[in-house]
Amino acid sequence: MAETSHRVRNPWGQGERLRLEILDAAARLLSELGGEQGLTIRGVARAAGIAPASIYQHFADKAALVKGLVAYDYEQLSAAMTAADEQCPPEAVLDRVRAQMKAYCRFALDSPGHYRLMLNNRPISRSGPLIDIVTQMISAFERCERAGVRLRVPARRAAVMVFVGAHGRVALWHATEDPTQEPLVLEFVDELISLVTE
Repeated sequence: MAETSHRVRNPWGQGERLRLEILDAAARLLSELGGEQGLTIRGVARAAGIAPASIYQHFADKAALVKGLVAYDYEQLSAAMTAADEQCPPEAVLDRVRAQMKAYCRFALDSPGHYRLMLNNRPISRSGPLIDIVTQMISAFERCERAGVRLRVPARRAAVMVFVGAHGRVALWHATEDPTQEPLVLEFVDELISLVTE
């Protein structure tokens, strides 16, 4: 059993900082475990260097903690996609789409436990983080159209086709986790985008 790490208490009124530390500890633990089955309140408390009771001040139970972790992971994924987009020149609109989708795939390849957690705990409504990412891709393809890139299908369909195709390719990789296939997943993004553009 892992020992509790020692941490300095946050000053009074900085509860949100503790909440983020709990989520960060849960994220690290999830990476080690590879899935949520072994994730426990006590284990997260040990990883964060706090008492389990401190977690209950922010998350009512494990289900609430997992829900918070899903939102946290989506924030990390969205930030990675935005950073990839911003590394491309503003006028390179198609490269920006490629960069965002490759960042999506890279997250899924590098953090399979987190990726599975996000998909297995998806919202049942028509809104939520996954829908937000698809919406982000729709906006990216609409930006391409405005810049004069000719699409074979409407921007919304192009975004969904590329997203679903990339997700499917990642799912195939997850079935084997063969490291030699990783570059092929990223190459597949280029192939998908070439199918929806003229």
